[in-house]
Amino acid sequence: MKELEKTYNPAAIEGRLYEKWLQKKYFHAEVNKDKKPFTIVMPPPNVTGQLHMGHALDNTMQDILIRYKRMQGFEALWQPGTDHAAIATEVKVINKLKEEGIDKHDLGREGFLKKAWEWKEEYEDRIVSQLHKIGSSADWDRQRFTMDEGCSKAVQEVFIKLYEKGYIYKGSRIINWCPVCQTSISDAEVEHEEQEGFFWHINYPIAGEEGRFVEIATTRPETLLGDTAVAVNPEDERYKDLIGKMLKLPLTDREIPVIADEYVDKEFGTGCVKITPAHDPNDFEVGRRHNLKEICIMNDDATISVPGKYFGMDRYEARKAMVEDLKAQGLLVKVVPHSHNVGTHDRCGTTVEPMVKPQWFVKMDEMAKPAVEALKNRQLKFVPESFGKTYLHWLDGIRDWCISRQLWWGHRIPAYYCKECGEMVVSREKPCSCPKCNGAMIQDEDTLDTWFSSALWPFSTLGWPEKTPEMDYFYPTDVLVTGYDIIFFWVIRMVFSGLEQTGKSPFHTVLIHGLVRDSQGRKMSKSLGNGIDPLEVIDKYGADALRMTLMTGNAPGNDMRFYWERVEASRNFANKVWNASRFIIMNIEKAPSDKAELKDLTMADKWILSKVNHLAKDVTDNMDKYELGIALQKVYDFIWEEFCDWYIEMVKPRLWNDEDGTKAAAIWTLKTVLIQSLKLLHPFMPFITEEIFCNLQEAEESIMVSQWPEYKEQWNFADEEKAVEVIKEAVRAIRNVRTSMNVPPSKKAKVVVVSENQELLNIFENSKVFFATLGYASQVEIQKDKSGIGEDAVSAVIPQANIYMPFAELVDIEKELERLKAEEKKLKGELARVQGMLNNEKFMSKAPEAKILEERAKLEKYTQMMEQVKDRLSQLEK
Repeated sequence: MKELEKTYNPAAIEGRLYEKWLQKKYFHAEVNKDKKPFTIVMPPPNVTGQLHMGHALDNTMQDILIRYKRMQGFEALWQPGTDHAAIATEVKVINKLKEEGIDKHDLGREGFLKKAWEWKEEYEDRIVSQLHKIGSSADWDRQRFTMDEGCSKAVQEVFIKLYEKGYIYKGSRIINWCPVCQTSISDAEVEHEEQEGFFWHINYPIAGEEGRFVEIATTRPETLLGDTAVAVNPEDERYKDLIGKMLKLPLTDREIPVIADEYVDKEFGTGCVKITPAHDPNDFEVGRRHNLKEICIMNDDATISVPGKYFGMDRYEARKAMVEDLKAQGLLVKVVPHSHNVGTHDRCGTTVEPMVKPQWFVKMDEMAKPAVEALKNRQLKFVPESFGKTYLHWLDGIRDWCISRQLWWGHRIPAYYCKECGEMVVSREKPCSCPKCNGAMIQDEDTLDTWFSSALWPFSTLGWPEKTPEMDYFYPTDVLVTGYDIIFFWVIRMVFSGLEQTGKSPFHTVLIHGLVRDSQGRKMSKSLGNGIDPLEVIDKYGADALRMTLMTGNAPGNDMRFYWERVEASRNFANKVWNASRFIIMNIEKAPSDKAELKDLTMADKWILSKVNHLAKDVTDNMDKYELGIALQKVYDFIWEEFCDWYIEMVKPRLWNDEDGTKAAAIWTLKTVLIQSLKLLHPFMPFITEEIFCNLQEAEESIMVSQWPEYKEQWNFADEEKAVEVIKEAVRAIRNVRTSMNVPPSKKAKVVVVSENQELLNIFENSKVFFATLGYASQVEIQKDKSGIGEDAVSAVIPQANIYMPFAELVDIEKELERLKAEEKKLKGELARVQGMLNNEKFMSKAPEAKILEERAKLEKYTQMMEQVKDRLSQLEK
């Protein structure tokens, strides 16, 4: 047994302990048929920078669960890894190259990819190092990357399987295009934000009918260059005679038809809708129904591609020019301010341009059905359950998933085209020649959406498509821990991919957490400059303090606010645990005793054993229900209040008395309860608990691989629990009286307990020592009536008992009278001042309302204080 350092210093222990855990391979899991597996896959952080507070929360929650299950005896695998994050990483690398004066295209594809891999190595190492600092006990021997050889093989296998099944196809459909990143993005990557804009009302002349027009309203006038029809509702009496007629498309030499389609809302706008199939998702569907031409009017950088005056202009520049031309031609009816949702790319913030482009898609109709059924038949559940509705809402009417990206960094699509005849082949290996004309083959330039590979993460990391022992043993995994903002990005795709490829849901539970916001409730972001680096918190207060802060008051699915004051409170708790443990270890060394029998235990010993016994049961129940914040609060309350503030204080007289026959029992109880408490605290605060545990005992080599506390029937002491709670209530009553009378702890006083209840009298008779140590009693008397108690005694009432203390022993009457009279004089002055201000008409008419309210509050406060002072004076002057 080693004595702990005098001061708790997390910087001195955390790095050393983490290296020990790594060297001992405590994090590593193996296929072990003698144990039940428990598996969590780490949501792979992007290799684009460093971890933020959300990552810290997410990984802390996973670590808590995996440490808990490891201690319960499961073969616990926490599968770690990182994500290549195609768009985000490519943008970062491009920007870095620009700073060096290098253009991506000058390097060529292979040269650029070399730079991207260098970036990945640097930032992956940084991220893993940060996860180490947080205390993440993931199996780093099994670390994976979404573009490593195994994951790449899984991606290729899934693509080809889905293609052969007819679920993946290439076609021209409306997609979301980012003009800055110059790639397609999925619906899930589009963020809709409210923007102030306009409705431009434009007259389209009816061909052959001079002076007649159809008025349309649009938020994007530049897209009229791609109009191929104007639609009206077939039931709209205003426009029935126009259906089938042709309109002159303004600013062009084209004519377009008026068509009838139920898509048009008669009550909205003018009831006439311009149809631009190549630049609007709804128009695209209308266009397909009516076999309309799809005219794409923009280049990839959102400049106008239509020959003529506007050719080469940026989309917004063209908008201004076209509006001016419409005005000049008398076709602009009016401009009306209009707030509307605009889609932006979640990565770069650019307004997304809907465009028809040839892309690769996954058919979602059939893929979505098993994912819906998995939730409904309880193969999958969300915590909290309400997020299941979010999951189902996203799956309801889900559109085909655009999976191709116009990037170099990512999994290249395994499709090959003949240079001569254009024949396409999807294959695991590049064909030597075209099967149709024997011509040379080239690979598709596009890569796959990042989420395509991430969707396979729970099984690709376990060796699939190979039939590995790990896949057989650890899959399906158990719990996915993630934020609610990623349900549709990732959770849904993992579920339908897992069901399609393995026939099983990849996990049975999705534990949802909220966002970590700043102290004002704002989302942390670079633009606001309110982000907090987890490493900064760790460097200042330690990883345990950060982890405890993130979990204190944390409820599944709810956002939380970050306060530095909470981190300090967490550090204070760590100090409390450290100092209490140091005190216990010092006393064990002075009088070592690892042996005690239940018959040797006192009422206080049995009480604290019973409390920690029930705590183990309650915390286990909370952990199994994923109520991690509640579990931590219960452990915190027990250690701080029951163990440190009550039990340790109760046993001090026994520790300091070598003649006390119960000293060995006290030491055994202290050590036993401390060990149990440390184990229950370990998943939340792994470093401090390990350091204390390994200095406290030698039976188990590490708290990480020690046995989780279980409820013991022989430690259930209900009578002793009831008795000590009575004592605590009496001590609290005594303390409250002393506090109200400003009696210092150094001032001892006689305590007389009066009760007609013999059971209570017996409890108090056997607990006199506690009144001396906890209630500052000079002596304690237990009696059935008030005989011998002076009239001036101060009393406190608890159920079925009264407690009396002689007034003269509590207070030096002369000094107290002197103090109270000085206080009375001071309060008279304050009251006179406040009343004078409030009775002054000039002050009341000119002072701000806030100042008047402040003075009224002072009047109320001083009046109450004066009443209390007068009451005390009347008592003392009797």
